Amino acid sequence: MAAEPGEPAGAGQADEMERLRSRLSEMTRLAEERLEQLKYLQAEFDNFRKWSEKEKGSMAARANERLITDLLVILDDFAQSLPSLETEKNREGVRMVYRKMVKILGEYGLEPIECMGRKADPELHDVVCREPCDKEPGTIVGEIAKGYRLNANVIRPSKVMVAEKETTEEGEENGEREDYRH
Repeated sequence: MAAEPGEPAGAGQADEMERLRSRLSEMTRLAEERLEQLKYLQAEFDNFRKWSEKEKGSMAARANERLITDLLVILDDFAQSLPSLETEKNREGVRMVYRKMVKILGEYGLEPIECMGRKADPELHDVVCREPCDKEPGTIVGEIAKGYRLNANVIRPSKVMVAEKETTEEGEENGEREDYRH
């Protein structure tokens, strides 16, 4: 490139160098910007992949939970029929099937909720009736229907009977004693 008239001989080269530096700086900035976009997209993809795997596992767990919840009806029927089989000759076979079913469901994470003698917990127990007795109020004194957890989540709370104190108070108006249960 020839120098323009009136410019020093190296001025054209200096302008060209400055233009090239400016262009290099712009291309470097653009490359860094694209690299940041790629990093962002990679992080988004990783997050999506993790979410997708978690969702797939969650769907399988929900399907298992539904199946196991449906099977609990059969488990309950077995448990209720066992006492009546004490005199039947096939009772050992039925007990064996019951124990095997409990074991298999246990391998999938099913566990019964223990409740007798414990305080009623609304997360684990549905109180369906109260029994006046000498135990501390709110203590479970009877299990009406067994509750279950599946992988630590309650899928069916226990239906229980809890203790309550029986108190007597005198009626204010006529002096008669009336029993009140709390």
